[in-house]
Amino acid sequence: IKMLEDERKGLMQPGQDLVVAGLIGRPGTMALAKGCREELSRWFSQSYIKGITESRETEVSRHLNDFRELGAAAFEPAGQGGILKAIWDLTGTCGVGAVFWLRRIPVGQDTIEVCERCGANPYRLWCGSCLVMAAENGGRIVETCESLGIPAAVIGQVTGGIAREMRHGEETGYLERPKEDELIRILGQEQASELLRGEERAESEV
Repeated sequence: IKMLEDERKGLMQPGQDLVVAGLIGRPGTMALAKGCREELSRWFSQSYIKGITESRETEVSRHLNDFRELGAAAFEPAGQGGILKAIWDLTGTCGVGAVFWLRRIPVGQDTIEVCERCGANPYRLWCGSCLVMAAENGGRIVETCESLGIPAAVIGQVTGGIAREMRHGEETGYLERPKEDELIRILGQEQASELLRGEERAESEV
């Protein structure tokens, strides 16, 4: 569902809302729960860990045409590298800046807890069914997502220039160039890929 670069030039304009639809880091969370099960079992029950590994996502991309009709001008699916890479890629391709709040990004409590125990950054963790979009009225997209059972939020706005300003509580910083995905950093490329392939097989069988 990626848009070609020349399709997106000029579509993002200062003042538009930045919207994230879908919980971030779900495949990464499930893979970490499997790959770090022994460590996590010191803190969580086996039934809790099993619930994470067997959870399933609501497919966000199937509603893309609905989002376009509601004013989504440009979008980027979040995948390897997490939601921060998706924001970096979308703004970079469109040649615009952004200001956004980390705490507004939809994230599951289990993702927060697993990442805390595994020493992972949830915002740089492998995403699955998750989109970041720019729209004139992001609130309309959020309302539609909520009616569909999809977590969503307006996380910030598109700005002029090229700076990506990132706010976290009282702190303000700037988004850095994408780093290695946290799943790969913690588990290694081979194990991460194996676990993700297993998740994809499970999804296809549902």
